[in-house]
Amino acid sequence: MESRLRSVTEHVERVLALVSPLPVVTLGLADADGSVLAEDMHAAVSVPPFDSAAMDGYAVRLADLPPGGGSVTLDVTGDVAAGPSDVASDVTSDVTSDGPGYMAGIGPGQAVRIMTGAPLPPGADAVIPVEHTSTGGFVAGAPRAEVSVTLARRQRPHVRRAGEDVRAGQLLAHAGTEVTAALVGALAASGTVRVPVRRRPLVAVISTGSELVPVGGALGPGQITDSNGPMLAAAARAAGADVVRLGPASDDPAALRAALDDAVLDGPAARGGPAAGGGPPVDLIVTAGGVSAGAADVVREVLAAPSSAGEDDGGATDVDVATVAMSPGKPQALARWRGVPWLALPGNPVGAYASFELFARPAIDRLRGLGVAGEGSPGRGGNAELAMLPQRYPLGRVCRSLPAAVAWSSPAGKLQVLPVRVSDGAAEPCGSHHALSALATADGLALVPPDVEKVRAGDLVQVLMLR
Repeated sequence: MESRLRSVTEHVERVLALVSPLPVVTLGLADADGSVLAEDMHAAVSVPPFDSAAMDGYAVRLADLPPGGGSVTLDVTGDVAAGPSDVASDVTSDVTSDGPGYMAGIGPGQAVRIMTGAPLPPGADAVIPVEHTSTGGFVAGAPRAEVSVTLARRQRPHVRRAGEDVRAGQLLAHAGTEVTAALVGALAASGTVRVPVRRRPLVAVISTGSELVPVGGALGPGQITDSNGPMLAAAARAAGADVVRLGPASDDPAALRAALDDAVLDGPAARGGPAAGGGPPVDLIVTAGGVSAGAADVVREVLAAPSSAGEDDGGATDVDVATVAMSPGKPQALARWRGVPWLALPGNPVGAYASFELFARPAIDRLRGLGVAGEGSPGRGGNAELAMLPQRYPLGRVCRSLPAAVAWSSPAGKLQVLPVRVSDGAAEPCGSHHALSALATADGLALVPPDVEKVRAGDLVQVLMLR
């Protein structure tokens, strides 16, 4: 008789209870992309820091331009280019003429040739784009030849005001936000040099099974190539972790214990040194296989062995073996190995990957300090089992509610995690849900609630998008 099934939601909660956000480190802005902010970030300076031209053209005084749009001819008295010059953004009346920071103001009937991004001269309050003037265009590298220009008032002033984009002190990003390329740009523009972030997690991935041969190895009778190890390592990297791969470990408890000890004791070599912040060498262990109820399921055997009193010099502690109400991926286990959180996933490749997305990725998110997912996450329907999942899904994943292209069955009482292709806005299963080839061609994972046994064509299903 099958033991009590644990809900996916409950198992997620137990996984998250094993881990905590990692210590804070301070990185140079150029090294911070992909990390997660540990503090709110505010602009150090305004962007732009001075009133500037939004177009190549002529800086003018609106008072000189007829309100009705008629043309006027102005004297061209100078040039202002973007970049280092004797022009300052804070010109004041006591700046000495022709000294550093001096910029001659524009008087009545005058215009100054100006380039995009250059500071607006004193007295100017608009820029007329060159293509709308008698000059017609500037020649790159050519000195100014015109002594006058004919132009007219335009609908827009084409001026970027100081602080128009960002004001000094303005909040740019909250703690828990991933540092993206776009955020790096915004932080750089606003004067940020160093960024407080959570240390990047180090995850040890170990596949188990005497039948497994490393990729590229010659296969003997009864052997297969290890696919779980490379797959889960790639998934952990995609989730924002550094990875150390070990194994495959054979179905021998001593071999698995040795691999686990290698991860805990030698894991820092993957970073080139001890873990930052004085924490354990690795932050998370993920194993695949050996967690079911078979006679050779080595993970179950190691977890069942008694541990020493102290968790740092013993084996497994806080052991939690569960049968989770999901398909595939029903056998699961949680523990700590010498104090390091350990997620034991099933060996079925699709089940291992589904388990990574549902359990390991949220654990990595928590280690990284990521905020909880917002709108667009799964579970915004009425099903109770999915109701908690939106807060636990990675921010990098999008969940869409899509109609089923065809009908399919789903196991009663279990959350079905089914690889699907998305075509013409509808989801369709792509081969056997236990086949790795189906996962490789899938656009997403359909999440069918435990209380649904039959999905009909046209029914809306939640699809966790993989690409």
